Amino acid sequence: MKFFHAADIHLDSPLRGLDRYEGAPADRLRGATRRALEALVEACIAEAVDFLLIAGDLYDGDWTDYNTGLFFVRQMARLREAGIRVFIVRGNHDAKSKILRLPEGVTELSTSRAETVPLDDIGVAVHGRGYARAETTEDLAQTYPVPRSDYFNIGLLHTAAEGREGHAPYAPCRVETLVQKGYDYWALGHVHAREVLHEKQPWIVFPGNLQGRHARETGPKGASLVTVEDGRVKSVEHRVLDVARWAVCQVDASAARSPDDVLELCRAALSNEVEAADGRVVCARIVLTGASRAHAALVRDVGHWRGEIRGLANDLGEAWIEKVELRTRTPADLDALAQNDNPIGGLLKRLRFLRDDDDALDKLGKELTDIVGKLPQEFFQGDAAAKITDLSVLRRIVDELPDYLLPQLSGEGDEA
Repeated sequence: MKFFHAADIHLDSPLRGLDRYEGAPADRLRGATRRALEALVEACIAEAVDFLLIAGDLYDGDWTDYNTGLFFVRQMARLREAGIRVFIVRGNHDAKSKILRLPEGVTELSTSRAETVPLDDIGVAVHGRGYARAETTEDLAQTYPVPRSDYFNIGLLHTAAEGREGHAPYAPCRVETLVQKGYDYWALGHVHAREVLHEKQPWIVFPGNLQGRHARETGPKGASLVTVEDGRVKSVEHRVLDVARWAVCQVDASAARSPDDVLELCRAALSNEVEAADGRVVCARIVLTGASRAHAALVRDVGHWRGEIRGLANDLGEAWIEKVELRTRTPADLDALAQNDNPIGGLLKRLRFLRDDDDALDKLGKELTDIVGKLPQEFFQGDAAAKITDLSVLRRIVDELPDYLLPQLSGEGDEA
């Protein structure tokens, strides 16, 4: 017996802001969640699985039009024709989504209580409960029924488990609680990175989301193919099904002597990601780090070099650079410079005083707030303006300022 376990499909999830980026493959990315679902359906048919489990967040919220629901129904009809059953629970994103009449063979489990759906022909019992509301903070796993004897028991649950960074703590539960329930497999959803919480008796698995949607959802995405023999899990195999790949390229520029050297390092890192993506479009974020002799030239003309780095994608085919983050540092000895009795030494001393004095930072934050209030909102990304009074944010900014100021103030750049 075989089944696929998927979660967090977020069908037709809106990819906001792509139109702002020159060269962004907006059309391909907007259709990526649909094509990933098609790939899942094709994999189910090719593997001749007995059923498919979707552990919540099939949708990304209420639809803007019915085409989203119609597309899903068409894909489920393909599975029905192949004799593959489908079981779904709602998660926090689709707790209140519209649902069209589901095709025969697709079962949505209750949102008011945990229920059991037996598959008597193959000896499987699927236990599950969906979210009645998005903000579901109670431990739903506690309410799941006892396992059925002589059946292969599966728990279908959308949960944050014991908590995961970047994910709201919905339907929290302890791994120990899931283990003690006595099921054979727990099919979890909500956490977008693949993770196996427990192996064998039972397997407890987050398959991750089906398709990465932004630069925080990197690497291969897909679903878990589970093979069962003699009532026990024989294997849990991650099948890659995404059609676009997000990547963060950490490029250490320490060895670079010039911006041209940096470009070659970026080219090599991006080329590796393109090769690993196996024909998928790669959406990459380049993060430059390290104390580098190229730092001064990069800082003096950040816009130019960011443009040069973005242009690398044109030479590599299926690639697009979403953002370039400049986190390089000056190789100069800042401690020694701070001891100098000159304007640069005085500036460094003042910045260090600000960094270590909460009252001074708080005063700086208030002064910056007045300035920020007079600037157009488009000068800021996200809630950056609101964070300007956060002491930890201000401390980081002040701590990084010498790396940006020294190349501007010294005619010799980092050799000052």
